[in-house]
Amino acid sequence: MMEKHLDSLSKSILFKNVEIEKIKSLISSVSYNISDYGKDDIIAIEDDDCNSLGIILSGTVEIQKPFPSGKVVTISNFQAGNVFGEALVFSGKHKYPATIVSSSNSKIMYISKDDIIKLMTKNDKVLNNFVSVLSNRILMLNDRITNLSYDSVRKKIANIILIEYEKQNSKLLTLPFCRKKMAELLNVPRPSLSRELMKMKEDCIIDYYKDNLKIIDLELLEECLLK
Repeated sequence: MMEKHLDSLSKSILFKNVEIEKIKSLISSVSYNISDYGKDDIIAIEDDDCNSLGIILSGTVEIQKPFPSGKVVTISNFQAGNVFGEALVFSGKHKYPATIVSSSNSKIMYISKDDIIKLMTKNDKVLNNFVSVLSNRILMLNDRITNLSYDSVRKKIANIILIEYEKQNSKLLTLPFCRKKMAELLNVPRPSLSRELMKMKEDCIIDYYKDNLKIIDLELLEECLLK
């Protein structure tokens, strides 16, 4: 059964730079469960216990925050190879702070806290990868907090574009989210987002088509954060 999942695991951030045969040996030494989900299936509900690390073998998942008003905000989107619950399983309050939904057909491997410790003890690369995941999550959270601190829609848009520019190292960007998801990430109404994007296009700061965006003037884009 494990053989067919080795390729997916080798692409996981948890097993980055670990040889296939070593992954096979490591996984064979611990207990795990694999669950299948359909599109829009609930993986976990806010305040559910989180006792395992989830490794996305295939598909995509969304981290959503529902509000009493009925509004649902997408906090993050994770693709195959990513993990979730990495900090919660080691926290004193191992409760999911948000709801996790399968946004496509997906397959997820669950490994308990004790077995994650065993994997990290047996392989330094797994330990380093796990620490990197935690560090990247902290940086992502910092980016979100910074974005929320901006007092205009333009500043929020400029900030998220500059973050993607640093990640992709190119002025030609492929945005990892649709317009609706972008509005949710920025915590702004979608019509306001569309209007401001159009204004930034008219000001020759950016150009865009669907999920592709081009930075026309990097200096003007950076100046948006200062006004």
